[in-house]
Amino acid sequence: MANISTSDMRNGAKVMVDGDPCAIIDNEHVKPGKGQAFNRLKLRNLRSGRVWERTFKSGDTLESADVMDTDMEYLYTDGEFWHFMAVDGSFEQHAADETAVGDTVKWLKEQEKYVVTLYNGAPLAVAAPNFIELEVKDTDPGVKGDTANGGSKPAYLVTGAMVRVPLFINIGEVLRVDTRTGEYVSRATGK
Repeated sequence: MANISTSDMRNGAKVMVDGDPCAIIDNEHVKPGKGQAFNRLKLRNLRSGRVWERTFKSGDTLESADVMDTDMEYLYTDGEFWHFMAVDGSFEQHAADETAVGDTVKWLKEQEKYVVTLYNGAPLAVAAPNFIELEVKDTDPGVKGDTANGGSKPAYLVTGAMVRVPLFINIGEVLRVDTRTGEYVSRATGK
């Protein structure tokens, strides 16, 4: 693997620290009035998700991590693993475990594309698209006259996620949901 100098490190770069792949969240170059300059890095461990700060002397090098973000299509779950297939034409399949999928599990929809972070060919993390369209599986019935601004009620989607929706939403409707916040955006438009 190639080595990256502290002067070449950028936010978002993937490096190896203590044997784990990490993403650089923030890189602050500090030049004190006395002594050698150094870089204060804020890092996120891509395996555990832990965030911490570490300082390195100017000129130090870190090994770049063999981490790739790949667009993949969600296929199915066998109860233990969630299976994804590459959409680049290779049809290569990868099985992600519970730690890799994490909170994205409530947004997993078959045949939808997700960004899967691979480390040495194994899924490390799965990221949902910013917006996804899912069907309402269960909610209180809508009543004629309920307005968009008249309040909200819980609705359970086919994936098991719970979203607060306006009172006029009914079972079977397809909703557009923001996966970053878990909030209702609108009814889905026909394709």
